[in-house]
Amino acid sequence: MTPTLSWLWWTRLRCDGAHLGVPLRELLEQTRAPRLVAVNKVDGVPEPAIEGLVADAERQLGARAFPVSALHGTRVRQLREALEAELPLSPFLFPPDQIASNSVRFFTAELIRETVFELYDREIPYSVSCQLEQFRENKDPVYIQAVLYVERKSQKGILIGDGGQAIRELGSRARIKIERFIGRRVYLDLWVKVLAGWRRKRGHLRRLGFALPREHETKRAR
Repeated sequence: MTPTLSWLWWTRLRCDGAHLGVPLRELLEQTRAPRLVAVNKVDGVPEPAIEGLVADAERQLGARAFPVSALHGTRVRQLREALEAELPLSPFLFPPDQIASNSVRFFTAELIRETVFELYDREIPYSVSCQLEQFRENKDPVYIQAVLYVERKSQKGILIGDGGQAIRELGSRARIKIERFIGRRVYLDLWVKVLAGWRRKRGHLRRLGFALPREHETKRAR
């Protein structure tokens, strides 16, 4: 079997150099797939510092690094060309009209979460997980009930907004995206609930559908 590309998003790279933890290094060493590193947000870094960031990323990850700005599209073309050059040739594994192996429900939740990133800032987008509770396709409009889980009560208040204004804006924008995606009218029912510290608790992460390594594997990596 030909190995496919291994993606790594190295977030919040600091100008003074960020060092990878042992578990991540060991995970990278276990794959034979080609690795490319995208050093993002270079539009906010002084030009002389970019070369140092790239060199640091390549040294620590053992992979070719590309300084990019996803916001402005800087050097994205070079990254895309490098990715295309590494992709193995393969016959179609799915029907041409099937855009991915994930379900419509998966993309619906992702569209809602994407809208959270567009409308909120600071820690809010990173503290929100979206889970669909109901998806009634036999209704017209399609009824979708989604729960947005946050880590703290204060985040719930920010997500809802004064008098519910923020959550209504979120629902309106996300609904338009979902309607375009599935080609039908949608009634989007959003709920916000607190799931305290869900990002740091294995049980909560599993409940929300995140795939986790087994605990003994995590301990061995340390």
